[in-house]
Amino acid sequence: MSEIVLYSVLTLGIVAALFSTILYVISRVFAVQEDPRLAEVAEMLPGINCGACGFPGCPGMAEALVKGADTGDISHLSCPPGGQETMDTIGSYFGLETGSAKETVAVLRCGGSCELAPSKNSYDGPASCAIAHSTFAGENGCPFGCLKYGDCEIACPFDAISMNPETGLPEVDQDLCTSCGACVRACPRNLFQIRPVGRRNRRVWINCRSTEPAAVARKNCAVACIACGKCKTVCDDIVQAITIENNLAYIDPDKCIACGKCVTVCPTNAIAATFEPPKPKPKRTEAKPTEA
Repeated sequence: MSEIVLYSVLTLGIVAALFSTILYVISRVFAVQEDPRLAEVAEMLPGINCGACGFPGCPGMAEALVKGADTGDISHLSCPPGGQETMDTIGSYFGLETGSAKETVAVLRCGGSCELAPSKNSYDGPASCAIAHSTFAGENGCPFGCLKYGDCEIACPFDAISMNPETGLPEVDQDLCTSCGACVRACPRNLFQIRPVGRRNRRVWINCRSTEPAAVARKNCAVACIACGKCKTVCDDIVQAITIENNLAYIDPDKCIACGKCVTVCPTNAIAATFEPPKPKPKRTEAKPTEA
């Protein structure tokens, strides 16, 4: 009986040793050598893994940079949180030029504050925009407006967003914002957009996302866009940066020159700007000829 046990143990040992040897040989033959540049480039990146670059975290971005370097071009890649300084460091590492990306910032497209879009009903549920969005239109009745529960504030990894207790709306600190896009992904109503900072920090945007008819939109919010077309009319004479679709105007940041003329003609103050827009010049009235 003991001899059977001994033979069994020896047999199992020999089989185990054989398979171990086979696995070792296979691992050596089919081993994939990782490019040492991947770890070095990943070390140069912020390590936030926010996905703002369009890749699954910093390792994905590092892989894209190494592949781009092998083709001799990384100018189409950028790391918003790291900024130009990070890209210049990586460019020096590869000996390649990097693209000069425009400085951007997250912008909230809703002006429905507690005062301008007062509550018409109350919400009795978890303080989460995602959950509230799936259950009702919102306390002010606008199915497109900010729900004011701060999912964006929680999602921001840089503490660049804070909820204003007076307006109930989130505010973006431009100095802290890295345009990582976390707020864009967190907002269930697509109220945030990454837009260029603009020359001399001048930006203009439609501060509304409602596509409801004008009468309904204004009933819910005093500063809703009513798609009247006055902004488009004045802009068409300059740069044609404004389009109107589905009862909502939109300003193309790549075409807009931030002249501010659209701001002054908007009857509902639905257009926001980071500067004081020029006041419209008074129309000249021709003097009537006096009768002799």
